[in-house]
Amino acid sequence: MVKVKICGIKDRETAIEACKAGADALGFVFAKSSRQITVNEAKNIIDKLPSKVVKIGVFVNESLEKMEYIGKECGLDYLQLHGNENPEICIKSKIPIIKAFRVATLQDIKAMENYKASAYLVDSGKGKYFGGNGTTFDWNIVKCINKSIKTHVILAGGLNCNNIHKAMDIVKPYAVDVSSGVETKGKKDVIKIRRFIKLVKER
Repeated sequence: MVKVKICGIKDRETAIEACKAGADALGFVFAKSSRQITVNEAKNIIDKLPSKVVKIGVFVNESLEKMEYIGKECGLDYLQLHGNENPEICIKSKIPIIKAFRVATLQDIKAMENYKASAYLVDSGKGKYFGGNGTTFDWNIVKCINKSIKTHVILAGGLNCNNIHKAMDIVKPYAVDVSSGVETKGKKDVIKIRRFIKLVKER
């Protein structure tokens, strides 16, 4: 069954409701973003969450020392990297790495082979931020991913209740990552979160 990650969590109530709805993982953005959260805010939310739910910190071009510090303070299970991080960081990190790639061409897919990450997130190449821009990309490109990587692919970028089944059918991902697709006027919408998770799990 495909896993679901709800990203951009900023408050405890939404986090708890997402867990109740069946979210497998929650993402906390520490990089510059409209969904950015502080270490203390994230820690106060994570401390109240079920241990079975995976906690992921999202970073962009941050030092490994700082990421590991935040990871330890907040109890993060994974570090999700959305910048131009060196492949060596995947080997040096004491916390498992999810490396994100902005996909626009086949060359972007090829770059994934340089990283020995625990998982690989594919996102849209368009937008102001390194991730979380709410736009889709040509999912057919993902079919060209190396087979050894394909089983660890997390699909992100503009996913919502209207396109998730089509996206899953084309990509066949290990997990899907949604943020703006479960928001209303820039805030997480619990009703949309419940519906999105239900659609993924029933597929």
